[in-house]
Amino acid sequence: MREIETSNRLYEEDGALYMTMTVITKIDTGAPETSQVTFILAGHRLITNRYVDPLPFRRYIVYAERHPQQCTSGAAVLAGLLEATVNRIADVIERVGANLDGVSAEVFTQPRRKRPTRDFRDILDRVGQNGDLVGKARESLASLGRLLMFAQQATTETFTADVRSRLRTIARDATQMADHASFLGNKVNFILDATLGMINIDQNNILKIFSVVTVFLLPPSVIGAIFGMNFQHIPITAHAWGFWVAIGLMLLSAVLPWLVFKRRGWL
Repeated sequence: MREIETSNRLYEEDGALYMTMTVITKIDTGAPETSQVTFILAGHRLITNRYVDPLPFRRYIVYAERHPQQCTSGAAVLAGLLEATVNRIADVIERVGANLDGVSAEVFTQPRRKRPTRDFRDILDRVGQNGDLVGKARESLASLGRLLMFAQQATTETFTADVRSRLRTIARDATQMADHASFLGNKVNFILDATLGMINIDQNNILKIFSVVTVFLLPPSVIGAIFGMNFQHIPITAHAWGFWVAIGLMLLSAVLPWLVFKRRGWL
């Protein structure tokens, strides 16, 4: 069941169809997983071999109890289970799209002064989770597409015209959702690159502040060092106003660079 070769997942033996696909499970938890489900269609009987209990299967069981007329054959049950699986994957893709829209707005919206700074670590975590989820959805859709192609090409008489029509509809939906999942995958990469770019910008701004502070404090430090030299004869040090002159020179040497930087738009 875990082999990825099509010959091991999709084949016919003794008149029975063996079809394995990958499904997403534990979507509502923080650690979604993928697992394999094998459909064995022999005549009008359908057997599922699985080690998980996906939500689409549980939902279809409830649906089948209320609509037994829709479960007249194994092929009809197979189509119903695949439809439920596609609907669940569609919910996953919609959730990922909504989450990415929220993350995108948070990344590209400038934080206000009263608003706390953006937590880019949390943003990266959410982008990674959504990227992992959409990747699992694409994997499931790819295996579903191969299964549907195999089922439509099967010559077994258990696939009635109605079942084949439902399978074609499911195949079209799966193809469209796969395209949308690919779009979301590209969007995940775009938001990831943008987030990393924002992190670099913030780091550069922090370094810029340190550089500017160093430029402002360096001239006063030089002046203070000069007047602090232990020499007997230093101009104006012997006067009472010498201290205030030194303080004024230090303030002026700090304010002038700030005015120049502000005028040229460097700050």
